Amino acid sequence: MKRELKKFLNEIKNKGFKITKQREEILEIFMKHGGHPSAEEIYDTLKKRKSKMGLATVYRTLNMLKSIGVISERKWGDNKLRFEITSEHHDHLICIKCGKIIEFVDDTIEARQQEIAKRFGFKITGHRHELIGTCKDCS
Repeated sequence: MKRELKKFLNEIKNKGFKITKQREEILEIFMKHGGHPSAEEIYDTLKKRKSKMGLATVYRTLNMLKSIGVISERKWGDNKLRFEITSEHHDHLICIKCGKIIEFVDDTIEARQQEIAKRFGFKITGHRHELIGTCKDCS
């Protein structure tokens, strides 16, 4: 975890931003939390840690991290804006009952998308694949 955190801090520095305690704290929460936290969930975690960081600082930091490509934002079934560390491409299974988000990679799906794009003469520059339903715990 420390090595990955250091990598992201270097990325912030290389993009011309300062490494602040707040930025480091928020990235640590991403590393420990995993998943797809909302700004409010990050803020709640900070409050539990007795941090004096305000919600506005959390939003500003998330926007900065998003602008340099360290994190990306998504909106799913709970209608909350959620964030995830930008990483290798993956798709999502989203439970509409409990909100669980499962990440997966499937080479067959990726190949099929390329075949479809080729058939229509379409150049894919990115995509989001989300399967929405109920997880095994909620079924």
